[in-house]
Amino acid sequence: MKSNLKQVYLVGGAVRDKLLNIKSKDNDYVVIGETPDTMQSLGFVPIGSDFPVYLHPKTKEEYALGRTERKSGKGYTGFVVDASPTVTLEEDLARRDLTINSMALDEHGNIIDPFNGQTDLQNKILRHTTAAFVEDPVRVLRIARFLARYGSDWRIHPSTYALMRELKNKGELNHLVPERVWLETEKALGEKHPELYFEALQGLGVFPELERMVNVPQPANHHPEGDVFVHTMLVLRRAADLNFDLETRFAALTHDFGKALSFKKYGNLRGHEREGVAIIEAFCERLKVPNRFRDVGVLTSDNHTLCHTIDQLRPQTIHKLIVTNLNALVHPERFIAFTQACQCDAQGRGETLVDKPYPQSAKLRAIHTELQKMDKKQVVQDALKNGKKGPEIGEEVKLAEINCIKAFLQSEKLEAQQR
Repeated sequence: MKSNLKQVYLVGGAVRDKLLNIKSKDNDYVVIGETPDTMQSLGFVPIGSDFPVYLHPKTKEEYALGRTERKSGKGYTGFVVDASPTVTLEEDLARRDLTINSMALDEHGNIIDPFNGQTDLQNKILRHTTAAFVEDPVRVLRIARFLARYGSDWRIHPSTYALMRELKNKGELNHLVPERVWLETEKALGEKHPELYFEALQGLGVFPELERMVNVPQPANHHPEGDVFVHTMLVLRRAADLNFDLETRFAALTHDFGKALSFKKYGNLRGHEREGVAIIEAFCERLKVPNRFRDVGVLTSDNHTLCHTIDQLRPQTIHKLIVTNLNALVHPERFIAFTQACQCDAQGRGETLVDKPYPQSAKLRAIHTELQKMDKKQVVQDALKNGKKGPEIGEEVKLAEINCIKAFLQSEKLEAQQR
């Protein structure tokens, strides 16, 4: 099919990934010098509403007519598109965000690289292709996400960061659609170095909750690593290093959202756990974050210090944590994410503590397992036989669960004495 089109080029991320020896998820092609009528006559299926993009009739890969884009309004939707046959390959490449994404590969394997993307790829530099970078504020998020993908040996070119600041100063970042911010953020959380995404965006007003953490001090005996922002980034890095899921990473990011407010109110961090709940809820509301992330984030903020101090807690308090607060018998996956986030919190305090064992997590899970093994039906039947009714039955179940926790703690104590 390609032979029926005069000028077809593999473009964008597929070329970049090929040069990085990475298998690309998608192959995107640009077609130069053709019209929509020609594409459809060759069997290509139109799928684009804003500009002419087509699916190959056999491979289902995307083919787009070469186009230029001219800014016509605020945000990233205000563009005038020209996809006429006179648009050149270089003009099409010029509209793209970064030099490493502005290369093309022809059918003979020749690389067309008018903006020196190969050099930036070799030097591990993220640089804007042209000044048109500022026409789309989402590019600020995308460049930060590329940093999260590739790691700290990459850097954003100073001239590009200056354009990012310009977008902030002109108020363009205020026009970012919340769903789009979350889409890029969720992708960044799944990258190998998610903390670099938030570090790159620091000071740009995208995440004020994180910006407020900067210079908020922490007790040096518990937090030798520095301020709350530094700690939060280390916690998130730990969650990624341990390959924990997105919900756990989100909890790692948000678990100390309350510290800045506590420090502002009281001059210390006491009560930051509860203070963080409303801030996380507002954050999730603003960015349209799915409930599964919000729930783990809120529960982790509100309860993480209880997990850290489980060895000092009474059985009744442990029961309240597991059964009431976390509702862990109904939502075990969420409970596991909580314990993982608590581990990251404990280990995200600098190089000297990153590998320090965190037995609290294992202990909490072991108690949870014992509670899951309980025969609740039998407890209820016994309560009914003894004449219990209504709320009294619930109290009998609660008492049995607390006794289960007591038995676990006693056996744990005996094992420790016998070692």
